[in-house]
Amino acid sequence: MESISFDLHTHTVYSHGKGSIEDNAAAAEAAGLELLGISDHGPGHRGFGLKLAKVPDMRRDIKDSCEKHPGLKILLGVEANIINRSGALDVSREEAALFDYLIAGYHYGVFGEEPLRAALVHAGGFWYRLRGSQSAAARARNTDLVIKALERNEVKILSHPGEKADFDIDAIARCCEGRGVWMEINDHHRCLTAEGIKTAAAYDVSFILGSDAHLPQNVGRVDKALARAKEAGLDLSRIVNLRRN
Repeated sequence: MESISFDLHTHTVYSHGKGSIEDNAAAAEAAGLELLGISDHGPGHRGFGLKLAKVPDMRRDIKDSCEKHPGLKILLGVEANIINRSGALDVSREEAALFDYLIAGYHYGVFGEEPLRAALVHAGGFWYRLRGSQSAAARARNTDLVIKALERNEVKILSHPGEKADFDIDAIARCCEGRGVWMEINDHHRCLTAEGIKTAAAYDVSFILGSDAHLPQNVGRVDKALARAKEAGLDLSRIVNLRRN
């Protein structure tokens, strides 16, 4: 039976999760995890971005939880938002130093350096989700946003690649290979899809299973993500946080 040893993609009340850092820590311990990552949304999200002024409070909560759960290591990450043509995330390089690692992902609700253009990008993404298609130009534009963000920043994980709009997974996987970025197979969202995993697996990239838990009880739960990896025929040794019991 497979399980994961660590989960680096979880949310708390510091963005739009429903539990505290301690709630996630208790759930992680119950799930048998060795390492938990707290990765609330970057500050650029208009709806539920974390407040950078709260980072000291998050560090304090992590310290308290580590004392309560001495067998569990807890890291503070952030799920920074991809939207800018320049490649800048909504967490600057200086702000990134506040965190232990960076996840980067494309989300709606972020308007970045060019709000009108960002709104049009998001509108195209909504259309794609409704109709299942985008123009070749839109696909190239979306893909370029991701690649520039990965090239400009020290990103550890690309969250749910292909979610919310049309992207060229082949080109993104090639970039992840060159940058050493782990590609996430997300349990909360549908991406990477099985087809996306097959495409990305042609490159020398590593994969990570992420719960993307918004509720404490979902911390460490990756059954759907693992099922897609198996459907794709992925060599499971390429999943960095998968262990065999």
